[in-house]
Amino acid sequence: MPASVPLAPVLTGPTRRDLSRPVQGFAFGGDYNPEQWTEDVWVEDVRLMREAGVTLVTLGVFAWGSLELADGEWDFAWLDRVLELLHEGGIAVDLATPTASPPIWLHQEHPEILPVNRSGQRYWQGGRLGWCASSAVWRRYALRAVTTIGERYAAHPAVRMWHVGNEFGGGNRHCYCDASAEHFRSWLERRYGTVDGLNTAWGTAFWGHRYSSFAQVLPPRDSESAQNPGLLLDFDRFSSDALLEHYVAERDALRELSPDLPITTNFMVGSGPGVIDHASWAPHVDVVANDHYTLAADPERAQELAFSADRTRGLDRMRPWLLMEHSTSAVNWQPRNRSKAPGELVRNSLSHVARGSDGALFFQWRASTAGSEQWHSGMVPHAGTDTKVWREVAELGRILAASAEVAGSLVEPARVALLADDVAGWAWQAGQKPLHGLPAFHAAREWHRTLWHAGVLCDVLPRTASLEDYSVILVPAVYLVEPELARGLEAAARGGATVLVTYASGLVDESNRVIRGGYPGALRDLVGAAAEEFFVLQDGECSALEPAGTVTTWTELVQLRGAEAVRRYRGGVLDGEPALTRRRVGMGEAWYVSARLDDEARADLLGEVLAGAGVTASVPVAPGLEAVRRTASGRSWLFLINHGDEDVRASARGTDLVTGAPFDGVVPGGTVRIVREEPLS
Repeated sequence: MPASVPLAPVLTGPTRRDLSRPVQGFAFGGDYNPEQWTEDVWVEDVRLMREAGVTLVTLGVFAWGSLELADGEWDFAWLDRVLELLHEGGIAVDLATPTASPPIWLHQEHPEILPVNRSGQRYWQGGRLGWCASSAVWRRYALRAVTTIGERYAAHPAVRMWHVGNEFGGGNRHCYCDASAEHFRSWLERRYGTVDGLNTAWGTAFWGHRYSSFAQVLPPRDSESAQNPGLLLDFDRFSSDALLEHYVAERDALRELSPDLPITTNFMVGSGPGVIDHASWAPHVDVVANDHYTLAADPERAQELAFSADRTRGLDRMRPWLLMEHSTSAVNWQPRNRSKAPGELVRNSLSHVARGSDGALFFQWRASTAGSEQWHSGMVPHAGTDTKVWREVAELGRILAASAEVAGSLVEPARVALLADDVAGWAWQAGQKPLHGLPAFHAAREWHRTLWHAGVLCDVLPRTASLEDYSVILVPAVYLVEPELARGLEAAARGGATVLVTYASGLVDESNRVIRGGYPGALRDLVGAAAEEFFVLQDGECSALEPAGTVTTWTELVQLRGAEAVRRYRGGVLDGEPALTRRRVGMGEAWYVSARLDDEARADLLGEVLAGAGVTASVPVAPGLEAVRRTASGRSWLFLINHGDEDVRASARGTDLVTGAPFDGVVPGGTVRIVREEPLS
């Protein structure tokens, strides 16, 4: 059907929302892929969506090949019909630009848009995200598609938000083709100005790899030995920026057509460094949106979920964010794909909501019967609606509708900040290190886990965030520290905050060059201590602290330079040497932890630090109970999530929005309570 076919009649609908909230109340629904099904299924889908309380679906993410059948040959009839059905059913649409998955005809006509791997081999058609961000040909076709779809549907009343692409970098993070190489060189010239500046930053005198012009620079393609850490880090930065440049081009094309609609894309903020620099991307979206999937092999899945949610909230603490994707049950891409236990679907979803999401969306609405994700769970499973998954989907929809008054509120201010930064994580991953195989965010997860078990809320922040108003700031293995962050931590401590810095922090500058003078490099003056040498422990080896405590993995030989030793090593080659230090800084203090503490030692130390700063859990929690409060305009709502099997008691007074009855102080095993709090008399 040609592109000139008139749009289906515009139906009367609600007025446009502000640019951070596509629907009233909570967003509930998921990715909808009607092109996989016949029209009779579409009708049934809308009926079931209404039954479950769905308010928002993401449409068209992978639909390019079903819309543009050949170059310039468009068929909009099916999408017109789907939008009509959804709008008549009162279901809003987050309409995607379909650029996550170029059509086969485009790959056939222009294979040069496909990414090239480190070995110089160009990928073939058949996957998704099969495009190079530096390709001018790709950009031309992508923007043509975006504009064509935008012109047709920007004014459709069902469309309440634009969804640009999908999971940027999730399959095309790096491209090593000649177009990318040229783009990379231009990026480097803007960053460094002169080739001498580049040589200095990367330390190219090593191995005699000095460049005499930017034209000699190549991406870090395969070589017989390790690559320069500065080159690797800058290529990660460039790759994120190149993808961002394409996102902004699509976003701006849509903004011109529909200035009153929010525009976003889905991040993948998890428990490790991202494929993009989320902190630099966040200002370019109208609402921060995230995809999150629990990992079957992780014994602390609930805590990992909380860590991811706290990281997502930390990208923009002034507005709610949106959980764009998670799973109803098993996924299909892990070594052993685990189905969720009864009640886990609801607990997972509401944990994200408790920590700031204004909704819970899934991939996907109806489980596929074909294609690479045919065994990924859906809101409507293969087995139909007489299933655990469907009953829990409907129960979640009921709870979100009953608690709609919470939408738009924010998580109560945290007094603890924890730094976990994508770029610093990339720097740790770039090149050889004193200890290989140690995940970049291992320490961030560990310190967050200790806070989570203690019921103490924290904001997980990138290294560029403001650190004002925090009583405790944790810097766990933040490998790269620029002068701005070092000054910010110093100012926070002088203003009264307690700053705790761990090993593997501040070791390199923004160019991934080691900071001389003793570790933790950029932060040694702040902590008043400097390690002269690392003593990495071997597998299974541990060391002791005096008066108590056990450490593993990493220890250091530390000199005191104004700090006092709070714990010392006991036994081994570092016997009697400082292990944990503390220094008064203005009205606050700075701690240095030179070793990887085990769970008990870390909990003991953190308890001491929090007590000294006057920080306690805002709601005392029993083991297995997660408690998070959201607030707005003098009102508050307490989320109580019981991850255990036994009933637990919680101190709160008010109405439970889940049951509609006064909260009786009991959270049954495996359930959630959302208490609209009343002030204590």
